[in-house]
Amino acid sequence: MTDHGITGDDIATLRKGFAANPAYRIAQNAVTQTSIDDIALDREIVTRIDPSMSHRLDDWAVTNQKKSGRCWMFAGLNLLRAGAMAKLGTTDFEFSQNYVLFFDKLERVNYYLDAIVATKDRDADDRTVAFLHDSVMGDGGQWNMFVALIRKHGLVPKSAMPETESSSSTQKMNSALRAVLHQGAKALREAAGEEAERAIRDEVVATCYRILAIHLGTPPESFVWQWTDSDKQFHRDGELTPQQFAEKYVTVDLDDYVCLVDDPRPTSPRGRTFTVDFLGNIVGNRVTYLNVEPSVLKSAAIAAITAGEPVWFGCDVGKQMRRDLGVWDARLFDYGSVYDTEFALDKAGRLDFHETQMTHAMLFTGVDLVSGTGDGGTEGTAGDEVSARRWRVENSWGDENGAKGFYTMNDSWFDEYVFEIAARKSNLPADLVSALDAEPIVLPAWDPMGALAR
Repeated sequence: MTDHGITGDDIATLRKGFAANPAYRIAQNAVTQTSIDDIALDREIVTRIDPSMSHRLDDWAVTNQKKSGRCWMFAGLNLLRAGAMAKLGTTDFEFSQNYVLFFDKLERVNYYLDAIVATKDRDADDRTVAFLHDSVMGDGGQWNMFVALIRKHGLVPKSAMPETESSSSTQKMNSALRAVLHQGAKALREAAGEEAERAIRDEVVATCYRILAIHLGTPPESFVWQWTDSDKQFHRDGELTPQQFAEKYVTVDLDDYVCLVDDPRPTSPRGRTFTVDFLGNIVGNRVTYLNVEPSVLKSAAIAAITAGEPVWFGCDVGKQMRRDLGVWDARLFDYGSVYDTEFALDKAGRLDFHETQMTHAMLFTGVDLVSGTGDGGTEGTAGDEVSARRWRVENSWGDENGAKGFYTMNDSWFDEYVFEIAARKSNLPADLVSALDAEPIVLPAWDPMGALAR
């Protein structure tokens, strides 16, 4: 067998080649003293980014998930609060993120225990079993998981169950829950018979409920809802349960929403539904995607925004992003010129080789539509062939970056790093609506299309 180790001669050759190139030495001098992002930033792209939009929905302040991975939850609640604020006549309203977090965690406890029982016959080092243990009790989630929580547990206003230290910084709470769950998993795998399994599950669920209540507070069974609108008029709605509150103040039909994804891998057929093994939070609820061309995602998002509705979406947030400026562009940073190399993987290749995955969910609250393509053109009107030039994004990282927490995304970034949106079926072609009825292809638990929930 040929020895492919790096030798001293190899290192000498590499050193000599680097020293002989003045551009490499200049790059070294710059990057050893300055952030690579400051060196590679394409100033021309930055100066061309105009945050104004032909269609903009938001007139409210952003939210802040702080030190938690609740982006999917915040984005979902931010979508719903747009309609709730319109009904309440105010721009100062939030649903309780802590309430939804509590029940997401409790349901995940049961979901994990159910998965452990379902995989008892597999070896302890089976890849799926190992994945279940490694990924248990993360903060992430998916649109279908969000909808399932609302259907089962309802919603409350933030005043009825406000944030706590642990809802805003979940690490310690999650660590305690993981320890209890791993201990319970061991007991379940060793238990003989359903009666023993049930006793173990009941004890673990009770312990985890206690931990959640200590960290997050006790969710209200009912509350008195009253508010003052933007015209300083006082309103009182009386005592409501969380289910009654959701029924009254969720103004969109959640049953009309489906998840569209752009998965360009050759193994992922377009026009087919997918699911990811052991991806979920409520037993019996399945996360399902419909894989479509990116143009379909854009068309559905444009249709929603122009009709007055924000759009929930999932993406690989950290790529080609300048956080302080609040901008994204597919070529925002020219790393290739600094390193004298080419980064040539396309979207499918980046998925295959684990260079990209969904890492964050946010909300589209605006779009800049133009006739034709490119940065020129005029605002699109009814009947025109229009395309999206830029997108306005409501993030949930507070108001310190971007335009008070709102970001601007060039359309080039959408193509490369947006993977998913929640879309109305009514905005889809008939053939895609029919495709939703097909039994989904099951991807393995560790597939990158499940990453947002981890």
